[in-house]
Amino acid sequence: MPSSAAPASDESREAWSISDLSAEFGVTARALRFYEDEGLLAPTRQGLTRIYGKRDRARLAWVLRARNVGFSLAEIRELIDLYDIGDGRMEQRRVTIERCREKVDKLQRHRADTDAAIAELTGFIAQLESMEPPLGHD
Repeated sequence: MPSSAAPASDESREAWSISDLSAEFGVTARALRFYEDEGLLAPTRQGLTRIYGKRDRARLAWVLRARNVGFSLAEIRELIDLYDIGDGRMEQRRVTIERCREKVDKLQRHRADTDAAIAELTGFIAQLESMEPPLGHD
């Protein structure tokens, strides 16, 4: 599982290579290039080399965490873009909390549906197993 926390030694760093972030977050270079293509990361270039700054690193941590809890790339982009509206991230926090609560509600409904299906199947199995003659006998 990718880490969303920086190692203490990285706090003073200003730049990371694609291999640095790949190793730190447990993602492939291809995934990082994909996130760049999707507009979620914007590394600078030195020739052909991508240089990721603190902003990219923080955004990557955010993207991976959001992906891990089921947000789509479109949802992630929308939430990340709220960072730049200049209100001290207040709207981003408000909308993110709202969307996370919606996800929790949806997951709880799915869990209730799953629990009901398990109970129904367990009861059906018990009913079938109690029938005479026992299975496997003619």
